[in-house]
Amino acid sequence: MELRQLKYFVKVAETLSFSEASRILCITQSTLSQQIKQLEAELGTSLFLRSSHSVVLTEAGNEMLPYARQTILSAEMCTTRISDLNNMSAGTLNIGVTYSFSAILTETLVTFRRMYPDIKLNIYYRPMAELMDMLKNREVDFALAFRPSKPLEGVESHILFQNYLAAVVADHHPLAAKKSVSPFDLLKYDLALPSRGLQARNAFEQMKPRDIDFRIKIELNEVNILLKILRQTMLVSVLAEASTHNEPGIKAIPLDFPENEMEGCVHTLKGSYHKRAAREFIKLLSESLAVRERQNAWL
Repeated sequence: MELRQLKYFVKVAETLSFSEASRILCITQSTLSQQIKQLEAELGTSLFLRSSHSVVLTEAGNEMLPYARQTILSAEMCTTRISDLNNMSAGTLNIGVTYSFSAILTETLVTFRRMYPDIKLNIYYRPMAELMDMLKNREVDFALAFRPSKPLEGVESHILFQNYLAAVVADHHPLAAKKSVSPFDLLKYDLALPSRGLQARNAFEQMKPRDIDFRIKIELNEVNILLKILRQTMLVSVLAEASTHNEPGIKAIPLDFPENEMEGCVHTLKGSYHKRAAREFIKLLSESLAVRERQNAWL
């Protein structure tokens, strides 16, 4: 049994089409069929039921599929470990980020790129729930997000800094002079909030009094655009304070709400191998000025 044959088997099982699988694998359909037949002969059983119109997995094929995937993953992890020993002169690092972390990520991206120019960085901005799915599917090496309200099975959350939810306004806004903002202060203004499902919005919905209806005039899922709108209007938003790092013309005032704390975390899979590049990036991030400022604010 060859690793190549297992890869061919998995691709046919995923597509349920020899023609589509051969196209994706960049081999001829006859070569693919021959390799699958050799694998079936070695196992002494059929893995697929074939007809002129369809391909389906047999009982043996269904049983074998998760083991084949795990074997392929183990082989890839072995290759990654060996490659990591080569002074980080090649490789790819996939990072998942919630929108709230955008402002504090830039410094580390620039530093890492300068130190390791041959490592390709793929940055994915997604809501928290999507990032956790990507992490579990190993589509990202780690995710940067605030700690969820409930622990996630199979995920480890390592705290980077403590943060808080803030009323965010233009620096000429009347609220900018206050030391804290209450729910009743927010009632006086129209709000522009992050969309439902984003972490800051979720936290706000959990903290705000149930008997108060705020005047929500704008909802959007792009923090940078939201900040641009705030600079030019008298609207008020509610965001994690970290979202405003190095943003000119913007003021973040702590919300005077009970339990107004948010923990900025690095999320990784439990028991999984962490690339050397991932470990180095996380180290640089934890030492960055943006993160140290957040840490010192709570001392």
